[in-house]
Amino acid sequence: MNAPESNRLSAASLEMIRQLVSFDTTSRESNMALIDWVRGYLRDHGIESRLTFDDTRKKANLFATVGPPVDGGIVISGHTDVVPVDGQPWTSDPWRATEVGDRLVGRGVCDMKSFIAIALALVPDMLARELARPLHFALSYDEEVGCIGVRRLIADLANVEYKPGGCIVGEPTGMELVVAHKGKRSYACRVRGFEAHSALTPKGVNAVEIACEIVTHLRGMAKRFRDRGRHDRDYDVPFTTVHVGTIKGGTALNIVPRDCEFKFEFRHMPFDDPEALYREITDYAARFLPEMHAVAADTGIVFEELSNLPGFDTGADSDIAALGRCCNHGTQFNKVSFGAEASLFHDAGIPSILCGPGHIAQAHQPNEWVTLEQVAQCEAFLRRLIDQVSAKAA
Repeated sequence: MNAPESNRLSAASLEMIRQLVSFDTTSRESNMALIDWVRGYLRDHGIESRLTFDDTRKKANLFATVGPPVDGGIVISGHTDVVPVDGQPWTSDPWRATEVGDRLVGRGVCDMKSFIAIALALVPDMLARELARPLHFALSYDEEVGCIGVRRLIADLANVEYKPGGCIVGEPTGMELVVAHKGKRSYACRVRGFEAHSALTPKGVNAVEIACEIVTHLRGMAKRFRDRGRHDRDYDVPFTTVHVGTIKGGTALNIVPRDCEFKFEFRHMPFDDPEALYREITDYAARFLPEMHAVAADTGIVFEELSNLPGFDTGADSDIAALGRCCNHGTQFNKVSFGAEASLFHDAGIPSILCGPGHIAQAHQPNEWVTLEQVAQCEAFLRRLIDQVSAKAA
């Protein structure tokens, strides 16, 4: 249990959460209204920021530094985009952080605007202290659709004169320290068959049936990893998982379907090779091609990579993990199955951990929520981070 001060959330943090939630930053939309607001807020405190844009210049990452221009600073990282609310049965306005009992409800309060907001609300405290090492804000776009924006932000760090020494990503971990997460590969598989009247099925190539054969093999792979694969019990789901999320195909019952598409993913453990997983399914799919081509030459099966996020393991004995432990009263370390930008910072030579308020089970849900206790614990955690990088403790 954290110290008693973790039970109190400042009014400034609560107001900042409300401010950030009010921006509709669904991944399909621009995040520039939020970024411009944050940039203005930082400028009002004498802090300049640099932006890196997407190709349309309708989305941007923000990077800003509080403290001395020296190596060894800590990146406070979070994504600004959220998932859609379309079709979800919300009972309150998703773009307003609403107090309901001991909870805050609103899109992004858990994943992950509360973490960003609390860090921003503490900027005056950071400026009031004599920081020995800088604190860097790294706010990114399009994390929810493949950690896209942060890749440009990290590439731009090569132009920064002073190298960060570590990174804390505020994904919802229940304020527990996470030192590792799985990798993720996702794909679309498109099967092109050959249409025919359903009374003449041997003259057609049924794209739906072939797609289902491939999906069945994926399900078999999932069972194999669950029942006979190597496990790591430190993870919440201790084995590699395989998942098919969408499938669509066919036009009418009396037509042999020409097209079918499904999307699937691997969330792989560090010791399972994602390239080998991909080769297994593509090799299996290739078995159907001779029979398909015998009916029509233009039939086929095509795979497209949709996302590629590496796994990472900073290690419980790393300096950034030790810092996290100091900020979190010596809690133990966990590993998680969901992915985050932590692995990309890690691969860029910036050791990373995850620690943020809320739980992943509440993310992406209708009436997304986080407890007031969790956000208060996050504020206490970040205040202790300021203590740790200050020349003198408060």
